[in-house]
Amino acid sequence: MDDERKLHLYERIDEKSQKLPWYVMEYINKKKRIMSPATLLNYCHDYLIFFDWLLAEGFHDAKSTSDIPLSCLESLTPQQIENFLSHLQFRLNNSTLTVNRKLSALKSLFHYLQNIAETSDLKPYIQRNAMAKIELNPVKEDQEAVAQKMAGKILWDNEYEQFRQFVAHDYGVVFKDNKKLYNFHVQNCERDTAIISLILGSGLRLSEVVGLNVDDIDFKKFSARVIRKGNKEQYVFFSEQAMLDLHDYLAVRSKKYDINQSNKALFISSPMGPKGTTRRLSPRAIENMVQKYAKAFGKPSLSVHKLRHSFATRYHAENNDIPKLRRQLGHSSVQTTMIYTHLSNDELKKAVDKMDEHLEDRFPNE
Repeated sequence: MDDERKLHLYERIDEKSQKLPWYVMEYINKKKRIMSPATLLNYCHDYLIFFDWLLAEGFHDAKSTSDIPLSCLESLTPQQIENFLSHLQFRLNNSTLTVNRKLSALKSLFHYLQNIAETSDLKPYIQRNAMAKIELNPVKEDQEAVAQKMAGKILWDNEYEQFRQFVAHDYGVVFKDNKKLYNFHVQNCERDTAIISLILGSGLRLSEVVGLNVDDIDFKKFSARVIRKGNKEQYVFFSEQAMLDLHDYLAVRSKKYDINQSNKALFISSPMGPKGTTRRLSPRAIENMVQKYAKAFGKPSLSVHKLRHSFATRYHAENNDIPKLRRQLGHSSVQTTMIYTHLSNDELKKAVDKMDEHLEDRFPNE
């Protein structure tokens, strides 16, 4: 992640943390050294939801979330916290995994207040921690079930090149009679193709693609310097097709986007505003771009993350090397990578097919 984007994230963290109590701001500031700004920003968002809920439910008569005292947290009961989790799941329609993530963020905060932070007389900020008594929701689906759900939402076999070709050319043909869509595609087709091709040829995360600068690309080694989760720097390899598409994009980048020399971002937006300024493409802009092409292509469930899954599935099918795939994807746990063994393993289907063959041998006249 480059300094420009990191600074923007920290500015958003400071903006959100101003709405939180002083002790939460203290926790956030202490975590800046060891946690990525993207994760901290998610924490701030999760904490605001929690403290807004405390006020809405009447747990304290403070005028704003920033005025809620430590005593309010200390007096919470496990049942009240369960009510908040139910609010997340049934009122806000959060998935089980999202509820778990928000609960983990709260558990980390409460743990800090009880076991790490100390007052001037060396006493913990809170004596009671009801959050410690709450367990994460069990995730019932095993990897096989998750893999099967994912299978219909990713690209397979010839679809990789078909989708890339659709972004590069066919989208413009489909919408040639829509002047606005056609002209926008002509303006951005090299850039959009390079983004799609890079994700399909490397498995990079959205944040990693967004954070790329031009000088992060090694054109000789077919690799990109990225900052992975936990602020770890890594060089990630990408495909020859991705390199070709990057070359095509870079050949027109300066001319098409009228770029200021100080703009080091690899992927940038079309000139916007009265002054026609360009800026680094945002995560939302890339998500919307992929969604636009996916819907027109006939696979509306495709997303940036599903393109990453598509790469991983193809890589495992062709190489069958989980340790290397784990490193390529930047997974901290090999168990996360193991899901792709379920996605690309055809052995079970072959076994079932053989069973059918045996039945035909045994009952030829039926």
